[in-house]
Amino acid sequence: MSVETAIDVAAARKNRRGPAEKLRDALDVLAQRRAQILDHREVAWASITFTGARHSLTLSFEGVEAAKAAEGFIADLPEHEFLLPGQLVADAAIISVDHAMVPDVRIEVKVELLLLVDA
Repeated sequence: MSVETAIDVAAARKNRRGPAEKLRDALDVLAQRRAQILDHREVAWASITFTGARHSLTLSFEGVEAAKAAEGFIADLPEHEFLLPGQLVADAAIISVDHAMVPDVRIEVKVELLLLVDA
């Protein structure tokens, strides 16, 4: 297999990933790659004019540097403009934030996002 073929295969796999994987990647970037996703639930959602899914995620930020990233994530998420091909983020909200200082700094953030199919 040539290098060119290997790159084409990797690109094809990346393009086949669904909205949930692309959303997790986008959240990872917004969290400055300092968060671990503990839980991700997806529930189908529809109205008369739109279809999509509501995503509920729990992210854990551990350590001082990660806590700084968590602060930025919490501030930026509600107004962040996501670029997810084929999807529109209609709503992004922080549901809860839980802090712990012992034995180390840890911030757990629960978020909900509503993704709509962009037809």
